[in-house]
Amino acid sequence: MAWMSARRITLAACDSLTTNARSGSQYRWLRRAGIALLAGGVLGYALLAGAVYFKQESLIFLPVPLPADHRFDIPGVEEINVAVDGATLSAIHLRLPEPAGLVFFLHGNAGNLQTWSTNIDFYRRVNYDLFMLDYRGFGKSTGAIESEAQLHADVKAAWNQVAPRYAGKKIIVYGRSLGTGLAARLAGDVQPALTVLVSPFLSLKAMADEHYPWLPAFLNRYPMRSDQQLAAINAPVLIIHGDRDTLIPISHAERLRQTRAATEYQVIDGAAHNDIHKFPAYLDRLAERLRRL
Repeated sequence: MAWMSARRITLAACDSLTTNARSGSQYRWLRRAGIALLAGGVLGYALLAGAVYFKQESLIFLPVPLPADHRFDIPGVEEINVAVDGATLSAIHLRLPEPAGLVFFLHGNAGNLQTWSTNIDFYRRVNYDLFMLDYRGFGKSTGAIESEAQLHADVKAAWNQVAPRYAGKKIIVYGRSLGTGLAARLAGDVQPALTVLVSPFLSLKAMADEHYPWLPAFLNRYPMRSDQQLAAINAPVLIIHGDRDTLIPISHAERLRQTRAATEYQVIDGAAHNDIHKFPAYLDRLAERLRRL
């Protein structure tokens, strides 16, 4: 019987070894699966981060092109071309007989001049000429946006072309939405009679931090630090924001005005991001401020 006991011990030992082998095999499989999942996650994150870095123009800018032969059928408005490095920008210019000055208008991140020129009659009523520019790839403008520095250079080229015509008159730099980042930088450089920022952001960096907190800041090639640029403006600044804006929350405007003393601030009750220009309170406030220049 001793040999049977020994056999049982041997079989038990073999079962134990087999179980341990199976357990070790399962552990190795789980470890390999875990490593594979981790590697896949890291690769996926790297691919997403790379897409955000190299393709962020398509995330920020939503241009709507227009045919090259498109004509803006607006009485009193002439079309102007602005030559910039590697492209030609399309612009429209409302010119009145005896204007009080000029509003240099920088629009938002979508559409084109056709969709942004809906308030032309307001500028006729307040007797201000209006100059409005399409960025690269928008409307009839050629080329493509490649960097924030390029955007600022294009805006400055347009300013240099039109502003000398208004020597001795009041010039207002006006930015709406994305255009507020460009307007803040331009105003710091040229010191206009008034800077108007409608539906502004603190910075595109702050917007990115809110919407994509899991992405590192160095991936953002368009920080547009309006919060830093505002301090360089010595002339009056007026900020207008709708209290129902869900695209750029009103908290951005409130934080932005705190970066500069004596900034004028107007909240438009009931206004959202895309309809603020339709509210009488907005039009009345802007008209009143232009009259006081």
